[in-house]
Amino acid sequence: MSTDVILVCLLVGAVNYLFRYLPLRMGARQKSGTLKSGPLSRVLDSIGIASICALLVVSSTPEILRDQQKLLPSLAGFVLLALIFWRTKSIIIATLTGAVVYGLVFKVMLLAG
Repeated sequence: MSTDVILVCLLVGAVNYLFRYLPLRMGARQKSGTLKSGPLSRVLDSIGIASICALLVVSSTPEILRDQQKLLPSLAGFVLLALIFWRTKSIIIATLTGAVVYGLVFKVMLLAG
């Protein structure tokens, strides 16, 4: 394995850890355990959906470039993921729903084609 790959992995891991740890350490939580309302709170609230969307784009782009048929299921999963998150603010429910919709649309397309 190339040392460049190892260095990039270590850098990404360290930044990811610090991105999650430092806001909490720097006082993003009050003594009662609730988040303050402000810009830091909004950033922390959007970490989940941003990371899921980034993973969706990174993982689906090579597949879509290889097989154009996977574009529609990916778009359906992404749209539902965003809508469910917008309505429920639950990244878990949104991610699971998006994955199920991706699978169902892909299956229907296979059966139809």
